[in-house]
Amino acid sequence: MPFLRGARRMATGLAPRLPSRASREGLPRVRVYLSKEKSRPQRATFPQSIAGHFCAAEEDSWMVNCGLDQHRFLISDREFPGSNRVLLQRPSFCPIKHLSEAQVACLPLETRERGVDVGVAILLQSANQKVLLTRRSKHLNIFPNIWVPPGGHIEPDEQLLDAGLRELREETGLCLQDREFSWRMLALWESVFPPVLSRGLPERHHVVVYLLVLSHQSHQQLQAGFKADEAEVSAYTWLEAQVLASIAATREEVGGTRKMVGDLPPAVSIMELQHGSAKTVAIPTTTFLNSAPARGEDVERVSTGTKFALQRWLDTLAEQAQ
Repeated sequence: MPFLRGARRMATGLAPRLPSRASREGLPRVRVYLSKEKSRPQRATFPQSIAGHFCAAEEDSWMVNCGLDQHRFLISDREFPGSNRVLLQRPSFCPIKHLSEAQVACLPLETRERGVDVGVAILLQSANQKVLLTRRSKHLNIFPNIWVPPGGHIEPDEQLLDAGLRELREETGLCLQDREFSWRMLALWESVFPPVLSRGLPERHHVVVYLLVLSHQSHQQLQAGFKADEAEVSAYTWLEAQVLASIAATREEVGGTRKMVGDLPPAVSIMELQHGSAKTVAIPTTTFLNSAPARGEDVERVSTGTKFALQRWLDTLAEQAQ
């Protein structure tokens, strides 16, 4: 898929005015709809595996066509107007994949009827090929203290890129203008919380749309515009390809903390946020190599979906180098 220049938004390049995050809480969510073999699109149910709808039980990925369609996020095995063809992936340990009928019956009725939400995440690459990751606040209910790209839900009447850039702006203060970047859809990830079934029945089920955004500015220039929202972000860092490749290599692991491998630096510098100020802190590189523990409390780590997206990003770099 080719990169697109700028944003398909307002011709002036100004970001559209949107209600505040608090005022949007009561708005209806965009949900996932599925279509296979020319069937009429049907709303996905919470206990239904999105990847499993298309691939065999022993598989975890499938090439699909997807896009927004009449306030729905449609995923299909066939092309449709405005669709993008990308890889849809779930982890081998996806809780929805391993959910038994008895466990489905134990889910609260409200949860079973919720449907599958849609999120969008911006994998922001600077001009000097560093990628931005943010650490979610420890006070958040879902994936607290986990490293991810900026992102969140898609609101009604938003396009995917608009939603991603809005979330980027709300979480980091970065406002990318038209002609300052190019972008493409990178992949889809089926995300479930808690991330492994041994840690409890699923409470949240999303399809995350990863968008790769290539900025024309260096990470130092971008960092000058940072004004992060501490309610959502507790730290951020810019990582280079060598470290990101090692992070991506742990994407199918479960088991918590991990030892250092290869020739990686022993520590990574991050910007930690507290009381409106940011300070440089060095944390062990192994923090980013941790994986989801099978049981007990989670550990600070990069989310499995983020690791998958980073591998897709590395594949993109390899393609460009050929």
